[in-house]
Amino acid sequence: MTNFKHARLLALLVATVSMPAFAQNIAVVNGKPIPSSRADAMVKQMVQQGQQDTPEMRAMIKDELINREILAQEAEKLGVANKPEVKSQLDLSRQSIVIRALATEFIAKNPVKEDEMKAEYDKFKAQSGGKEYHARHILVEKEDDAKGIITKLKGGAKFEELAKASLDPGSGQQGGDLGWAPPNAFVKPFSDAMVALKTGEITQTPVKSQFGFHVIKLEEIRDAQVPPFEEVKGQIAESLQQKKLQAFQQDLKKKAKIK
Repeated sequence: MTNFKHARLLALLVATVSMPAFAQNIAVVNGKPIPSSRADAMVKQMVQQGQQDTPEMRAMIKDELINREILAQEAEKLGVANKPEVKSQLDLSRQSIVIRALATEFIAKNPVKEDEMKAEYDKFKAQSGGKEYHARHILVEKEDDAKGIITKLKGGAKFEELAKASLDPGSGQQGGDLGWAPPNAFVKPFSDAMVALKTGEITQTPVKSQFGFHVIKLEEIRDAQVPPFEEVKGQIAESLQQKKLQAFQQDLKKKAKIK
């Protein structure tokens, strides 16, 4: 009887010790384990995309990972991974993953501070110049075409109709409408010509920029509508993060030996 008790105790201890090892894997396919960390990563990704962490979702992920493992093993058996074009894609994928991880680590070590965001916000407010302009434009390739449009407008043609032929497809389909924006949102030749107009006026000569020739109509002017700091704080933080990453990349590029 004593031996029986010892055997049961030994079996229980073995089972208890083995449990963490089994918990580390969600499944074993043809002898190859699928680590639970892989499932956790997928759960985290889906939660970040707005989905709920539920038993059903985890079951779906488990099934998906099993299917992937089966296909990956078959691909390995057939030597698919050894094909040059596949190797190239794998190298690019690995590179992208490592770069994203590097960027995440850099941002964590170099967070955007509150005073940096506030300074950027104040700079944005100052650059708005206190005014916003609601303008329309028609963009064409040749100066003579722009002059022809101005002549037609003087003859009573509707700006919105002529704008359909604009090289700027986004605004062209909206009658040339560019919405509300501060002057610094436009290239300087455009901005200078726009702010010189009075409400309802159209440029009497074509405005040349690096994009082509513009005919501009000023619809309205208003005081700049700058959103509260708290409302745009997240966008400012993201913008400053990107600037820090770009500076980091440029610094590394300067130090690199490129032939």
